[in-house]
Amino acid sequence: MNRFIKKTTKIAGIFLISALSITQLLDANELDAGKLKQQVKEIEPKVIKWRRHIHQNPELSNREFKTAALVAKHLKSLGLTVQTDIAHTGVVGILQGALPGKVVALRADMDALPVTERTQLPFASTQTTEYGGQTVGVMHACGHDTHVAILMGVAEILSQRKSEIKGTIKFIFQPAEEGVPEGEEGGAELMVKQGVLESPKVDAIFGLHISSQTPVGMIAYRPGGIMASVDDFRIRVKGKQTHGSAPWSGTDPIVISSQIINALQTIVSRQLKLTENAAVVTVGSIHGGVRSNIIPEQVEMTGTIRALNQPMREQIHQKIQQIATGIAESMGATVDIALPMSSSYPVTYNNPELVEMMLPSLNRTLGEQNILLIDPITGAEDFSFFAQKVPGFYFFLGGRPTDIYADKVTTHHTPDFYIDESALQHGVLTLSNMALDYLNN
Repeated sequence: MNRFIKKTTKIAGIFLISALSITQLLDANELDAGKLKQQVKEIEPKVIKWRRHIHQNPELSNREFKTAALVAKHLKSLGLTVQTDIAHTGVVGILQGALPGKVVALRADMDALPVTERTQLPFASTQTTEYGGQTVGVMHACGHDTHVAILMGVAEILSQRKSEIKGTIKFIFQPAEEGVPEGEEGGAELMVKQGVLESPKVDAIFGLHISSQTPVGMIAYRPGGIMASVDDFRIRVKGKQTHGSAPWSGTDPIVISSQIINALQTIVSRQLKLTENAAVVTVGSIHGGVRSNIIPEQVEMTGTIRALNQPMREQIHQKIQQIATGIAESMGATVDIALPMSSSYPVTYNNPELVEMMLPSLNRTLGEQNILLIDPITGAEDFSFFAQKVPGFYFFLGGRPTDIYADKVTTHHTPDFYIDESALQHGVLTLSNMALDYLNN
């Protein structure tokens, strides 16, 4: 009996010690979570200040010189190993933890868009530049300014925790996500080609995109394909110039172009099996002629293609060639087709195992009720090139003010694009937690 009592007491003691250890571990995690939140709160004014400066001084793709200089200066001040001039203006900071472990990369894109800002913000952009032969405004109309500021904040916080980190963190500040100028290389594709995922070799990569449609305090995600492939195209219709009063004396490329544009819309509406996946063919610009009574010699149109699987993408390419060539030839003209013209990104694919691994981190950061599973969207992202090479997880960070209804928000790539700056602290906290959890747990 005494032996039994002693044995029972011993087992109970083991359970008690285990329970105490678990409690202590949970308490320690809670304390650390509280400490991290406090760090984020303290750095928030600085992150907002960075964002506003970058917003007020936007730069187009492959021309992000001032933004890159700001990032590099900050990373060097943190004691990180800094690499510059990657893919023209890209910057990479490397934080080596005190303990051995894996390598995780965090990515932010830096470029702005040829959009004239119409917001009344005190830090609104007044920048202009030449683009496509026109004088245009330059604006961060997609939120890349917030991405840069968020990652700068994450770098500062994690550099203060170097002694706790098992492994290495790469901070990748990428140029030209919106597409490179014609005739140039750039973006994620060129960064990968130049070895940004090597030396040290990256095991996983995370990225986020601010969303003006998703409420502040929420994250939207999807395992597998989350964003479409993208290919831009240019079609030049070459006719014969003549006087507008005698169209029979020439070949009218304006009428022919209108026929081509209408016919292109039948690719998606009549030739693709849309019950399987969505797709888009959009003509975004058309230019031709200089005077009301002159039928021009040439018309040029440009557009974009979106698809959510490769066979559908290939079918669209084939149909564009057939339609444009067939209509032009039937009306006595010729066409010159560039497809892709300058941008060609694959589907953005989230590694399902990595997503499953990191969901607890998202749930813990913002609360499980604020983590939304979504359908794939027809937007596109060249983060896809990183995720082709290593497991990747890309998600949307809520930036819509909670007092604005979803049908009233301004969409991305528009002059009135706006996000709630309180989203920045959520971005810093989320990426910081993801990096630490991936490496340390």
